[in-house]
Amino acid sequence: MENVIGVLAANLLSPMVLFFVLGLAAALARSDLNIPEPFAKALSLYLMLAIGFKGGAEVARAGLDAELLMLIAAGIAFSFAIPVLAFALLRLTSPLPKVDAAAVAAHYGSISIVTFIAANEFLRSQAILFDGYLVAVAAAMEAPAILTGIWLARRHDAGSDRGARNNGSLFQEILLNGSIVVLVGAFFIGWITGEEGLLTMAPFIVDPFKGVLALFLLDMGLIAGRGLRGSRGALGLQTILFGMYMPLISATIALAAAAAMGLEAGNAALLVTLAASASYIAVPAAMRIALPEARPAIYATMSLGVTFPFNLAIGIPLYTAAAEMVT
Repeated sequence: MENVIGVLAANLLSPMVLFFVLGLAAALARSDLNIPEPFAKALSLYLMLAIGFKGGAEVARAGLDAELLMLIAAGIAFSFAIPVLAFALLRLTSPLPKVDAAAVAAHYGSISIVTFIAANEFLRSQAILFDGYLVAVAAAMEAPAILTGIWLARRHDAGSDRGARNNGSLFQEILLNGSIVVLVGAFFIGWITGEEGLLTMAPFIVDPFKGVLALFLLDMGLIAGRGLRGSRGALGLQTILFGMYMPLISATIALAAAAAMGLEAGNAALLVTLAASASYIAVPAAMRIALPEARPAIYATMSLGVTFPFNLAIGIPLYTAAAEMVT
């Protein structure tokens, strides 16, 4: 227990978490600190490219094996099932309308790639080995949760015409979302070029990586702080609590699956982190098209303002410690 507390304290004092806290505090204090939108988008694209390329190079090194295929299948299953559970819990414990509950649930079945990246860096800091090809699992977990969230909302509205509206544009939005395109594309480029390609790209995607991640988390802190400030009254206590206990439930499910599959500690920790994270890039973009009546002040603030900092500060060390104990 003392070791877990020590790891939690070390993570809270890591530069990545502290930059997020700086942005959060600045936004809550109404500072004029601001990251220009084009620059913030460039930071996001860089992180997608770097993690995707390194993951693809890792697959080229290790080979496409049964464990990776099993992990991808497990990730897809989580992405379909977790929103159903999240929706049921929200309907039981919160006053959220069905459409808002469905939109929030979709976020918790999808993944936060930045949480995944932070978990990668944390495992490296703890000298815990893991396979870089788990980025393929992250890519596979984006779309199923979106489709499940839309189904949860529309199955209560069979008499409306929403089921036939915007299906084509929604599917296109999911497949061609910028983060997914760069992540998957860079993964395949890394896979094709292998270790030689990684050596070529290392000065761009290895050495500057942590500095870019710190800037990105500063911007995430600013966005989260503004969301929390602007959503007062929209988020109730039950909803905020959901944003902290739902990751723990998802993590427990994924941890049991990791133990059943016989994963090593590092891979188990990353799978658990993916299941416990909540999307704030791909899913909000899809919800704006598919469920325009759902309130971004609730679903975006829940994933970015509540669950993201919870996972960043507490969740990742906790999931890692649990993975080490179980595996």
